[in-house]
Parts: sequence; C-alpha cells; structure tokens
Amino acid sequence: MTDNLILGLWQVADMERSGAKLDPATASAALYDYYADGFRRFDMADHYGSAEEICGTLRTRYGLTDLWCQTKWVPTPGRVGPQDVEAAVTRALQRLRTDRLDLLQFHAWNYADPSWLDAIFALDRLREKGLIAHLGLTNFDEAHLDMVVQSGIPVYSNQVCCSLLDRRAFGPMSDTCRRHGIRLQAFGTLAGGYLSDRWLGAAEPPMDDRLTWSQMKYKRYIDVAGGWAWFQRLLGVLDGIAKARGVSIAALAGAWLQGRGAVDALVIGVRPGERQHRTDLKSLSGIVLTSAEQDTIREALDSGREVPGDCGDEYRRPPFLTASGDLSHHLDAMPKPYPTVTDNRGRTRAFSGTSWEDMAGYCRAVRVGDRILVSGTTASHGDRLIGGGDPAAQAHFAIDKIEGALQSLGGRLEDVVRTRVLVSDIAHWEPVAHAHGRRFGHVRPVNTLVQALLVGREYLVEIEAEAVVAHPLADNPSPQP
Repeated sequence: MTDNLILGLWQVADMERSGAKLDPATASAALYDYYADGFRRFDMADHYGSAEEICGTLRTRYGLTDLWCQTKWVPTPGRVGPQDVEAAVTRALQRLRTDRLDLLQFHAWNYADPSWLDAIFALDRLREKGLIAHLGLTNFDEAHLDMVVQSGIPVYSNQVCCSLLDRRAFGPMSDTCRRHGIRLQAFGTLAGGYLSDRWLGAAEPPMDDRLTWSQMKYKRYIDVAGGWAWFQRLLGVLDGIAKARGVSIAALAGAWLQGRGAVDALVIGVRPGERQHRTDLKSLSGIVLTSAEQDTIREALDSGREVPGDCGDEYRRPPFLTASGDLSHHLDAMPKPYPTVTDNRGRTRAFSGTSWEDMAGYCRAVRVGDRILVSGTTASHGDRLIGGGDPAAQAHFAIDKIEGALQSLGGRLEDVVRTRVLVSDIAHWEPVAHAHGRRFGHVRPVNTLVQALLVGREYLVEIEAEAVVAHPLADNPSPQP
C-alpha cells in the first residue's frame, strides 16, 4: 500500500538552482511512472521551483482525477493582507490547474509577529469558500499548533521534520495531534538520502556546492545528532538488520518511522527523472520491526544526541538546521512586528494596534535606555480572541505579543528579568505556569502569579514583563527572530 507515502518535490528547486526550469512534460512523465506504480500523493510548495507547474501538467496531461496534490504557502515575514492571501491561493490554483487545492499548508516565520494570524484566518475564509479542501500547517511547534486549533481553525495536518535523526515530534507534538485528530506528516524521513546504503562507509562529505541543498541541510542534522562517526555506527546497525531482511537501509529507516507517535504519512523526496527508487518505497510498508530490532536501533540512537527544541525551531532560532546554516537564503531581514515611535526624550514606544491602547492612552511597550517595560498583555488580536477558552493557548499568545514588542524595541525574551502573571481563575494557574515555563525556562526571570479580576470575561490570563537589554536598538533587525 502507498496511501501513507507522499512524494516530496522540494528537490525540484535544487535541480533548477542554475536558473533553468525543468521541462514540465518530461518531469511529469517521470512522475507518472510513480503514479503507475500506485503513488497518488505529491507534496510541493510555492517556492519549490516549478514543482506546482509540473504536477499541474501531470494532472491534465494524463487526465488524472485521483491525484492528491498538496502544496504550501510560505509568505515573507511582515504584514499580510487579504489580497496577498487570495493572490497566493490563486497562483497555486493556476499552477496546479485545478479549481480547489487538496491541501494548503501554511508556514509562519515568526510567531512574535501576529501577521501570521491574519494570514491563516484569511486562508480559512478561502477554505470556507471552497477554494481549499483542507488547511494544514508546516513546521509548527506544538504550542502554536494547539493555539491555531483552540482559536477555531480546523487543521487537517502538520508537516514537520521527523526521522531516525530527529525525534522531536514523538512527545507533546504527537499528543496534541492525537487529541485534536490532526495528521502528522513526516518529512526529511531519509535525511536527504543519507539514511541509505549509498552513505554506508562513505567519507564525511565537505559542506560545499558538490552537495545538494537537501544534503547540506541534513548534514547539519547529522552533526547535531552525534557527528559523522556516530552516524556511520548507526548506518552499520541499520545495515545489519536490513541485510538480514533482504531490504535496503532506506526502506528500513522509513519502516521504523511508520506509525510512530502520531505519524500518519511519510513525505519522501524524489528528483523527477533521477535516482528512481520506487522498489524501496513499495517495500517499506511490508516491514514490521521486531522488539529485538527496535531495541538494537534504540541503543544506537541513545548513543547520540537529541535535536534541540521543538518542531520547526530549526527555522526560527539557532542552531539553524538549513542548507546555509542560517536564514540568509530564505529571508533578507526580519521586519519589526510592531511600529515604533521615538520621542524627543529618546524614549521609544511600540504599539500593537489594539483599540485599548488608544482608548486608555498607553503603549504596548516602551524602551528607556537599556530597559524595556511591557504593558499587561492579553490574548487579543484586533477583534479576535486567540486561544479560545484554553488558558495555556492564551498565555502563549500573550507571550508572543510580549516577544513581538521586545523585538520591535531591540530586545529578546532572553532579556526579560521580571514577569507578572494575572489569572482570572486560580484553577488556571497550572496550565498558565507550564506555558510560562516552556517559554521562559531557559531565561528564569523573577515572577509573580496572582488571581485578579481581568477586564473582559473572555480573558483568562494577562502578563506583563520587564527586560534589560545589553545592546542598542538596531534600525535593521537581523533575519534571526
């Protein structure tokens, strides 16, 4: 069965990095070979070169009515209006030659900039209009995946990096996906092809243009997870099990991942017309590992290291596990989440745009010298309540807004020295405290949490913060949020 296998086309962008596009007829013919072997699902994105156009050609050239073409929209950071969202969806529809997208997956670069919420609410309106069959997320961490769902948006799937090298998705992420009925799609399952017979016994490759972008990216995962010598020992363990079964290392690595945690489907990269490995893919579903084999693999993994952080952190904070090792090939700059104004006394204020600020005469945050003071912040965004009736989701969004104010004034969460947390119901103290711990556990500011009557019954938590910044306010923020 191939229903749980999705063919990923991110390497089309690498194949086209010289500037020459693939011929859509030739490339679609190569993909049709996979279709003829039972593969019906393809994964692409607006920035995967001409992948969407190739799949649109595949659909129409061969008259395929059962093709599943899931794509992604990865907007540049900053303000996003309804017209930008509609233009992105229209472009995808035209490229894929369809009147409805099977699944559109959304990526957000910086949770501290609430523009990502404007984008996803606009996408949901287009879903309600019938232009999108299913709305998904990609590279979302657990807290923000839950926040989206708690805010009333139906999420079909979350696609995240997941493999023998990267097991971040098997904890809270899987728990949240199960609780909400969200399908977890795993990409990077073969680590850019490193989890294969080809690399067994191979010398450590140099990080240069001889590698594909995918290989450059996943070499960084190997370095973080244990290094090349450790990786070779892992491949040796996999090879022993694979040979005894008469399968490849790649097939074994994929089989290990199937059904683990909340993983519903594997996204496995293919290069149209190159390195066809349909036999490996088809044999994958028939492999069921024994307990002894699982234990042997687990021992090899335990001798390495866990990839740090939560799912998607590789695109938001160091270590940036990308092809270039930073965000330079993705972004030119990370804009300030909120507008700022500096007065004649040198005080710089950030404004989040809530109506409360004008009515009550205050700002979201003010910087005076090296100090940033952030007002009491709730889970409001325009006329919306973010996080619904879930206290943890509301707390996470309040902290996002605080982080956005800090970024706008040249600070970071790591600069926070004091937080004050007010909950409307003391019964909510624990989920709110856990949210605070997840966001500030590495910072450890002084903190107070009390019960208080908040303005607005819908608000379950309000948080204020103080920070001391050891660096000046920059005019051009770095691409690193």
